[in-house]
Amino acid sequence: QTYSEKLGHNFALNYSFSNVKVANYSGIVIAGGRAPEYLRLNQKVIEIVKYFFSANKPVAAICHGIQILTAAGVVKGRKLTAYPAVGPEVTLAGGEFQSIPVDGAYVDGNLVTSPAWPAHPSFIREFLKVMDAKIEI
Repeated sequence: QTYSEKLGHNFALNYSFSNVKVANYSGIVIAGGRAPEYLRLNQKVIEIVKYFFSANKPVAAICHGIQILTAAGVVKGRKLTAYPAVGPEVTLAGGEFQSIPVDGAYVDGNLVTSPAWPAHPSFIREFLKVMDAKIEI
């Protein structure tokens, strides 16, 4: 058995990873889905992620987004979660995979991770705490 993918959204890009000035950002969110499988092959993406870890800035990754973290070599000695099929990659990269409910978030210092999209509310809440951000309406 296999599965097929749906087409994503077509939109024009007006910025590239090579244009990113990492010092201008307080934190980074790495989305899941299938894109991380390919983005982890982009050396500039890897450099960006390594910067946020070396600067101890907030990092949030969800679902397959953790594949970028493992490719960047930044999970060794860290506790984190991911989409269950990515768990073995976490372990092979030296991280300690945490099996949590699909709607949960796991925090290890500056790192916030979640297994999949049902965790969006807790994922965002925990990332905002790590960012020391307050939202008011």
